[in-house]
Amino acid sequence: MAYFDLENKGKLTVSPSPHINSTASTQKIMLHVLIAMLPALCFSVWIFGIRALLLTAWCAATAVGWERLCNYLRKRPSTIGDLSAAVTGVLLAFNLPSTFPFWMAAIGTFVSIAVVKQLFGGLGQNFANPAIVGRIVLMLSFTAQMTHWVKPFERGADAVTSATPLVSKSADYYDLFIGKVGGCLGEVSALALLIGFVYLLCVKVITPHTTVAFVGTVFLFSLAAGEDPVFQILAGGVMLGAVFMATDYVTTPTTPLGKIIFGVGCGIITCVIRFYANYAEGVSFSILIMNILTPYIDRFTEIKPLGAKYPEKKKEGDA
Repeated sequence: MAYFDLENKGKLTVSPSPHINSTASTQKIMLHVLIAMLPALCFSVWIFGIRALLLTAWCAATAVGWERLCNYLRKRPSTIGDLSAAVTGVLLAFNLPSTFPFWMAAIGTFVSIAVVKQLFGGLGQNFANPAIVGRIVLMLSFTAQMTHWVKPFERGADAVTSATPLVSKSADYYDLFIGKVGGCLGEVSALALLIGFVYLLCVKVITPHTTVAFVGTVFLFSLAAGEDPVFQILAGGVMLGAVFMATDYVTTPTTPLGKIIFGVGCGIITCVIRFYANYAEGVSFSILIMNILTPYIDRFTEIKPLGAKYPEKKKEGDA
């Protein structure tokens, strides 16, 4: 890049790449994500009571604690200041019912941070979204507790259990959009998630490619399968997954086309599991599967620099 150096009598200066300067940092990006999750957290507290806030705070605190312990054991500088562990903890809490035991939640954050993140080298080197894997491990290990839902606005020992809309198939669009239904803390209010989505777009933390492709694919697949497409989008974890987990920087493709392919894949796998498998929800599994395929998607959609030449592959028989 060439530019005029005004401090050096206007001489033309040539500098090497990279040429893009930015004030963005991991801490700032994660802070924006936490701010974007506040509407969903507030709605969950309104719907499920103070325990939703306590469970979320506990997950965030234990995630940060596991991160600090791993840093200490590996004799590495503390990374809790980048807020990535806190984001993972809150995301995991958003995938839990309000009645979930605290000690089980601590196991989930341990899997997310110590196993999925730190065991593979820390932030930027994990192969899958830590909160997704933590949620799947908890679902497979503590199925009864992970599927113990309470009706909205029910409090204390007298709380009445209920099925989620995906299981009962009985909830109108308004209740699903506002969040007056049973379910995980962060998935019940589509309105709150949309507010967070718009915020992340405005501060340019994410692009709309993956989210729109994910939600759009669920809509079209549901329509083709004879299911209610609006219900399939508003019920369950599609909105939560599409906004906050399928847009993870580390485990999703980097190119615009790759992001679209990733979102379409998530939507297809989610619908296949929902409609044809013996499982009510498929968002977590779909994102995990696509996380594993991300390196191949990146390779398939990589952008060739202008003028770049790649070495030709040797043919059989060549020396």
